[in-house]
Amino acid sequence: MNILIIKKIHSKISTASTGKPKELAYKLNVSERTIYNYIHFMRRELKAPIIYNRLKESYQYDRNCNINFIH
Repeated sequence: MNILIIKKIHSKISTASTGKPKELAYKLNVSERTIYNYIHFMRRELKAPIIYNRLKESYQYDRNCNINFIH
C-alpha cells in the first residue's frame, strides 16, 4: 500500500469529494479495482469508518476520522 495514495483518498473522503469509485480512480491515476482495494485496506487495517453515500455518490466518513502518519 502506498501511503501517499492513502493520504489522498483520506483527503478526498474528508471533504466528501471522491465521486464514484471510477471518478476517484481517474483523479488519482489508478484503476477502479485499486480504489476498492485501498478502501478495503483502510476500513480493515486502519479502522476508518468509511461509507459510500449513494445519494451524494461519494465516499464519506460515518463519524469523525483522523488518520495520521509519522514521517
